Amino acid sequence: MNAIDRFLNTITMYRLVVYYLGGLLALAAVFGAIGWLPYSPIAIVFSALFLTLVSWAANGIIAAFLKAHPNTESVYITAFILALIITPVMPMNAAGILFLAWAAVLAMASKYVFAIDKKHIFNPAAFGVAVTLLAFGEAASWWAGGNLALMAFVIAGGALVVRKIQRFDLALTFMAFALASDVVTHAGFSPLMTIQDALVHTPLFFFASIMITEPLTTPPTRGLRLVYAAIVGALFSPFIAIGPLSLTPELALLAGNVYSFAVSPKGKQTLVLKEKKAMGGGIYDFVFKREKGRRLRFRPGQYLEWTLAHAGVDTRGNRRYFTIASSPTERDIHLGVKLYEPSSSFKKALIAMRPGDTIVAGQLAGDFTLPRDPREKLAFIAGGIGITPFRSMVQYLIDRGERRDAVLFYSNRSDDEAAYRETFDAAEREIGLRTVYVTTGGGAKGNGARLDAGTIRRTIPDYRERTFYLSGTHAMTNAFEKLLHDMGVPRSHVKTDFFPGFA
Repeated sequence: MNAIDRFLNTITMYRLVVYYLGGLLALAAVFGAIGWLPYSPIAIVFSALFLTLVSWAANGIIAAFLKAHPNTESVYITAFILALIITPVMPMNAAGILFLAWAAVLAMASKYVFAIDKKHIFNPAAFGVAVTLLAFGEAASWWAGGNLALMAFVIAGGALVVRKIQRFDLALTFMAFALASDVVTHAGFSPLMTIQDALVHTPLFFFASIMITEPLTTPPTRGLRLVYAAIVGALFSPFIAIGPLSLTPELALLAGNVYSFAVSPKGKQTLVLKEKKAMGGGIYDFVFKREKGRRLRFRPGQYLEWTLAHAGVDTRGNRRYFTIASSPTERDIHLGVKLYEPSSSFKKALIAMRPGDTIVAGQLAGDFTLPRDPREKLAFIAGGIGITPFRSMVQYLIDRGERRDAVLFYSNRSDDEAAYRETFDAAEREIGLRTVYVTTGGGAKGNGARLDAGTIRRTIPDYRERTFYLSGTHAMTNAFEKLLHDMGVPRSHVKTDFFPGFA
């Protein structure tokens, strides 16, 4: 694992975005001071601080009034984005300050007012500047994203964000359609010059890395996400008009948000803790009751974003993405979590939960699901707490009485770290699933074994005919991807579990 991957594995996606946006603002202030940007550093700093203050106040007031659970990082992310897309204003510019205030309040309000069943529809920053444009004729300039002095930092930081969330396909699809749309709408101009102008003088890279990838307003699966990116990209060109209205980047994004909402699971649920069970090795199974009268529709192997309000939130924030460990056929929602020392404030608050306490779950997504063809041969490889999606899949197959040609390899450092054994033992009896337990540690609780190419070949001689599912740490899945590739397994036959903010 290189230094970049080690860094990305120590920070959540939201915290990375906060640092990236804050860093761009700091650089912009420095460049303004030395004359590399045509904006006063006073204006840049004032605008950023004012937007942050108004966003924080508006978010707190609205959340308290509606008794909602605010997300700690979202205020700063939205405020910083607004500061980077609205032309900086000086403290004595009353009209400019009013524009900033309206944009911030509208952005925060959009998360609560323009939301259905606790799920907001629009990207908050895009909504804030779009409404001010339509209502008051005040437009965002997107000054930082299309500025040559900042371009290298926009691209480098944006690439880190996209790498963190593994959404290069989404970003590249958007850019391809945006450039194609620009060329088509600039008929009569040189396509190469048009593309060069778009790359250098528009917020294309900033938009591709920050705006289009915002998890809460993107569809849940890869195919739908690529359609979403294509829609926004196709509408991105400033030469596209609907009647008297010329499209802007924020309007293009809002159009894509409408599509995303239409094809995505709706709403969030407040889940109530029913019980928590220690399963050994620092692993706990949390069992939550669903909201009365509501179902949570998902496919085995998908994940949710979990928001836990708690005091003393640390730098990793109050949100996490975890795979659902339960099957859609079960009444309760299971969450399997491994605790490490030192633990984050989130996990400390999670382990401190008592029956009756609540947590908010939403933003269902994920492509790490069973193939639709039941005849497809499968091999599951799990490391540690990476077992959770397989627990969901296997319990689903048990409850449906569905037999599949599948083998599970489950690797842990010691025997007591193997979670959900009862599920896999039942699967062996009832649906013929074979589970191979590998304990890599020495001593009484481990046999020092390794899950290697030889073990895989001996256990499943037909491994080249199987689709492999890998779930565990980033380092583990990367290692097994390489191992399987070296064994001659096509890349198209390997699926890895991933969700934004994995660390």
